[in-house]
Amino acid sequence: MKTLRLVLGDQLSHTVSGLRGAQPDDVALMVEVKAEATYVKHHKQKIAFLFSAMRHFADELKPRMAVDYVYLDDPNNTHNFIGEIKRALQRHNVERVVVTEPGEWRVLEAFQTLQQELEIPFDILPDDRFLCSIPEFKDWAQGRKTLRMEFFYREMRKKTGYLMEQGAPIGGQWNFDAKNREPYKGSPPIPKRPVFEANDISKNVILLVNRYFQGHFGDLEHILYPVTREQALQTLSFFIEKCLPHFGQFQDAMVENEPFMFHSLISAALNCGLLHPAEVCDAAHEAYQNGTAPIEAVEGFIRQIIGWREYVRGIYWLKMPRYAQENFFDATRPLPGFFWTGKTEMNCLHQAITQTKKYAYAHHINRLMVTGNFSLLCGFSVQEVCDWYLLVYADAYEWVELPNTLGMALFADGGDLASKPYAASGQYIHKMSNYCRNCRYDVRQKEGPEACPFNYLYWDFMARNEDKLKNNPRLAMPYRTFAKFSDEKKAQIKRDSEQFLSSLK
Repeated sequence: MKTLRLVLGDQLSHTVSGLRGAQPDDVALMVEVKAEATYVKHHKQKIAFLFSAMRHFADELKPRMAVDYVYLDDPNNTHNFIGEIKRALQRHNVERVVVTEPGEWRVLEAFQTLQQELEIPFDILPDDRFLCSIPEFKDWAQGRKTLRMEFFYREMRKKTGYLMEQGAPIGGQWNFDAKNREPYKGSPPIPKRPVFEANDISKNVILLVNRYFQGHFGDLEHILYPVTREQALQTLSFFIEKCLPHFGQFQDAMVENEPFMFHSLISAALNCGLLHPAEVCDAAHEAYQNGTAPIEAVEGFIRQIIGWREYVRGIYWLKMPRYAQENFFDATRPLPGFFWTGKTEMNCLHQAITQTKKYAYAHHINRLMVTGNFSLLCGFSVQEVCDWYLLVYADAYEWVELPNTLGMALFADGGDLASKPYAASGQYIHKMSNYCRNCRYDVRQKEGPEACPFNYLYWDFMARNEDKLKNNPRLAMPYRTFAKFSDEKKAQIKRDSEQFLSSLK
C-alpha cells in the first residue's frame, strides 16, 4: 500500500513511528510553513535550526524513499500543514497517509479533523520516542491525589534500571541535590563549546530566515545547535566528556556572560528527534560506571531526562486542553518591553534575556528563578509569559514549555505540578550568581529606591495572594515571618512594589 508519510520538524529520527516500515515507493512529505513559524513569532535561531535540520534530514531520507520537500519560498506553498497534505495528495497517487502524533494539542486537533475529511485512511501513530507512553502516564496518574514528579521519577528509575542495584537506588538515595547547589567561583574552567561550521544548506537557511522573519525576536549570525544526527552525537559526547563531571555541582550556578556553564545544550537536538532519551541516559550512566562522572552529576542529569522531561509531557497530555487556560492568581499585567530587548537596570534579567536573544537559550535556573520568578512576582499575564517562553527558546514545544512555564514557574495551575510557588527574593540570585555585583540595585537593601526589586516584590506577592496560599504547609514559615512585620513595614513593601510595577513599560 503506497503511503504518504508526513514528517514534522520535531520528528527528525529515522526510527520515528511514522517512518517505520516504509517501502521504497512510499513518499516522505516534509514542509516548511509560515503557520508553524508564526503562530507565535519564534526566535530566528529556532526557525533556522529547525529548517536546516529538516533539510539535512530530507537529504538523508532520499536513498531510502522518495522525498517531497516543500520549501518556504515555494510560490504554491499554502503555509499550513493541512493545505500541504491536500496538495501532496494531488501530486501523489497514494492509498493512505501516516504521521507520528504531533507534540502540540492544536496540531493534533487539526489532524484529527482532516482524518474525518479524507477519503483514504489517515493514521496518526503514537510517538514512542519517549520512555513513558501517554497511556502509561495516565495509568500512573489514575487515582492519585497529587502528581508529584519525585514519585514518577522513582518509578522511571525502577523501570529503566538507571542508577539502580538490586531494586534500590545506588548510593542509598534517589537524588543528590544537596551536593548540586554550589555557586561557581571560577574553577574548574568552563569548557569551550565546539562550533559547527555552516555548510551551504545552513547558510541558505540563515539568509531565508533573515529575509522572511526579519521582525522576529532574536539574533541570527550562525546556527548554534547541531543540525545533523552526527553533530548531535558530537554535542552529546562533548558534554559527557567535558561537562558532565561538573554538571551536578554547578547546574544551578549563573555567571555573567557565561550562558552555557557545564550544561549539555542537547535539548534542542533531543526535542526534534536527532537524539533519543535512552541513548542520552545510557551515555551518562556509562560515565558513572566508568568513574568519569560522580553520581550526583549523573543522577541530576538523568533526572532531567527521565524525570522532568517525561513527566511534563505526561502532565501536558493528561490535562490539555483545559490546562492552557489555568490562571490561579488571575495574573494579567502586560509583559514589559524589556523582555524583548534586555534593556533593564536589573542585571540578572539583562543577562538572562540578552543571552536568550543571542542564543535562543538560557539554562533552567535562569528560566525558573530569574525570568520566571520575576514574572510570577509581578503577576504578568500567564498567556503572554507562556507565549514568550514558547517562542524564545530553540528547545521549546508546547508539550514541554507549557507545564514548565504555567505550572512550575507561574504556579498558574494552583499546584497540580509544583507543591508551592517558586517565588524567591533577591538573595537566591545573589547566592547562585555574580549578577548582583554589577547591578544598579543593592540586593542587601530590602526597601526604598536602591533596593533589589525582588526583595519587596517577593513579600508583596505573598501579601497579595495570602488568601490562596496561607494554607500551603510549605509556606507556613514565610507567612509566620510576614505576620511579624510592622504595619509600617508592610505599607512600605506595598508602596515600593506599586511604584516599581507602575514604572514597567
